[in-house]
Amino acid sequence: MEVLFAYFFIVNGLSFLLAGYDKYLARNNKRRISENTLFLMALLGGSIGLLLAMLMFRHKTSKTSFIIKFALIFLVQIIILCLQLSNKL
Repeated sequence: MEVLFAYFFIVNGLSFLLAGYDKYLARNNKRRISENTLFLMALLGGSIGLLLAMLMFRHKTSKTSFIIKFALIFLVQIIILCLQLSNKL
């Protein structure tokens, strides 16, 4: 369980940092981190970190296509978590 907690802490921290860094790059008109990289981080378990970064840095919040794709990833993860929890009861 400790390894799983460490994994999620690291992947969410990386997701948060990548999104924050992408916002920095956007403001300075530099080459950006691809949306696919951000989605990959979310798929790997970094959804919470990416969501926090989106809210904190106001990053990607006006891009509807990004929000829809992110919401689908997040929804699937919630469904999987609920199914796993219901199987343990």
